[in-house]
Amino acid sequence: MDVTLPSPRPAPPATWAGLRRGFVRAQPMSVGVLVYGMAFGLLARQENLSLIESLAMSLFIYSGSAQIAAVGAMGQGGYVGLDAVASIASAVLLLNARYMLYGAALWPWLGAAPVRLTTPTLFFLGDGNWVLSMRAHADGENDLGYVLGSGFAAFLPWMAGTWLGSAAGSLLANPAALGVDFLLVSFSAAMGVGMFRARPDWAIAATACAAALIVDSVAPGGWTIVAAGLAGGIVAFFRFKAE
Repeated sequence: MDVTLPSPRPAPPATWAGLRRGFVRAQPMSVGVLVYGMAFGLLARQENLSLIESLAMSLFIYSGSAQIAAVGAMGQGGYVGLDAVASIASAVLLLNARYMLYGAALWPWLGAAPVRLTTPTLFFLGDGNWVLSMRAHADGENDLGYVLGSGFAAFLPWMAGTWLGSAAGSLLANPAALGVDFLLVSFSAAMGVGMFRARPDWAIAATACAAALIVDSVAPGGWTIVAAGLAGGIVAFFRFKAE
């Protein structure tokens, strides 16, 4: 019996034009990312991280929520040595677990691209440019350069904001008094509003919120984000599978 194997999917185009298109269209979010980076830089300086340490953290972790959680864990002072490392590593892993879902959502677009292109593209992936890229893909965008360009457009102001915040850290005694600690919440809310496309999306959001509230009552912290992401992702999977 002859078996016909499915032909491999063609790799998406990766052009300078696509990179430029993504970079330009991501500019409106650069101001928000700059302010967010400044907030991290301020908090990092409050926990006695040097400018170089703050910049290195933003470069290699590149996740605002995880970096703020890690800096908060440093400031608690309840752990030392390996316990401190384990606590901070756990916070980073838990808060970045959402990127597993981001990557899964991008797989139909980037899955056939060569690793040498997807690796730098995914390194610069962030919440804002993921939302921007997914919306562009739904409108017909298929250039891998768009994802990289929009990601790099967010990375630059993030590093600049970290530098500015750390450099000015000694001038602001209490960032929370100015609402700086609310930036993550407001950014996530704006991202969620931008992703809503139809009424059935409310079921996904409601499930994620319910899971977060339940888990927060028994294990507050990073687990709430993991629970919300998994619960919402499962509902979304069955919703789109049924369509």
